[in-house]
Amino acid sequence: MKIFKFGGASVKDANSVKNIAKIVQEYGGNDLIIIISAMGKMTNAFEWLINSYCYNTSKIKLALNEIVDFHNNILWELFPDRKHEIYVEINELLFQMEDVINKKYTQNKDDYDRTYDSLIGFGELISTKIISAYLQCNNINNNWLDVRKQIKTNSDFRQAKVNWETTKANISGLEKNNIYITQGFIASNSANEMTSLGREGSDFSASIFGFCTNAESVTIWKDVPGVLNADPKHYPNAKKIDKMSYREAIELSYYGATVIHPKTIKPLENKLIPLYVKSFLNPENEGTVIQKSTENDTLLPSYIFVENQILFSISPKDFSFIAEENISSIFETLAKFKIKVNLIQNSALSFSVCFQNNKKKVTQLLSLFSKDYEVKYNENLILLTIRHYSENTINEIINDREVLLEQKTRSSARFVISNS
Repeated sequence: MKIFKFGGASVKDANSVKNIAKIVQEYGGNDLIIIISAMGKMTNAFEWLINSYCYNTSKIKLALNEIVDFHNNILWELFPDRKHEIYVEINELLFQMEDVINKKYTQNKDDYDRTYDSLIGFGELISTKIISAYLQCNNINNNWLDVRKQIKTNSDFRQAKVNWETTKANISGLEKNNIYITQGFIASNSANEMTSLGREGSDFSASIFGFCTNAESVTIWKDVPGVLNADPKHYPNAKKIDKMSYREAIELSYYGATVIHPKTIKPLENKLIPLYVKSFLNPENEGTVIQKSTENDTLLPSYIFVENQILFSISPKDFSFIAEENISSIFETLAKFKIKVNLIQNSALSFSVCFQNNKKKVTQLLSLFSKDYEVKYNENLILLTIRHYSENTINEIINDREVLLEQKTRSSARFVISNS
């Protein structure tokens, strides 16, 4: 069994769907599960619909029309015979979506996360219906699979936790020597309400299927040649990494790289299933493989740039030392606002913390911290991490930038720098 995952960029229009058919024919085989995201920027369109439903109902019709028109244009290009049954299937999904808006979840309108999950997954349901039908029309027999009946979770909407025992029992029952088309990112709880898996949810879906089927491999198809050692926007000399260990991929992701989320890696590492990152634009190229061996991890330095950071420097007003009770209180406040801390450092009199800037939360944090602490902060910063650094690689990147904070371990150097 192989697992393929195609994200939004790989299914952004009719030509992209045709390209998927070619990849499946040439590289897929007959024992394959294909995980597919919503088409193009449709997740954004669905989020607009959800926000309109919750906060500005006058925009609902506009948001719905954008979703309908986008998918209709793709349908008309892929299926010129407008009597094809796919039109009926897509209309049925659209009716279900409108039913959610008009009736079923009206009582949950004030519960944003639940409302979000009740609607967001229709993008995946529609895209997989279209792609399944197109493959069928091109002699690629396949079975459309409703992932909500396969992956079961708790009711922690927008970041649902997988019920592995039930999910494994469901997925392990799939018949071999079949091609299945199913959705990424979404699942359902024990009450069969739609849930979503959070950040990088579609990649995680592929990992779940890989783990539960003991797959020979999982391949994530992207618009890049593989995993690069830096974002070319920040580092024009970025190079592809041919091989990487599970551990290195997790470390890079932890530091902010948009490689593969750790929750995607861990189930595959547990069963030593290789993860390939390949280009759907050049599928014949090898891409990157993430596997057990660490022997290639130090061949290239990796540069991770995380933008829009803010650095708080917090000192007690009474000039006392920063002690355990101060740090505990600070972290309790950060946790209350669900702040993901990216870097910390403390001295005798000061505690510094770096995190993603959110103006609303920053205003609230300043108000709370200012009761007991003096707070200084800097905005518009970049958190730079260099894995497997040398002084030359540091000097090359830092150049004349102002460094507000730095930390070094044996394998990683981290800098909070000005964004200029």
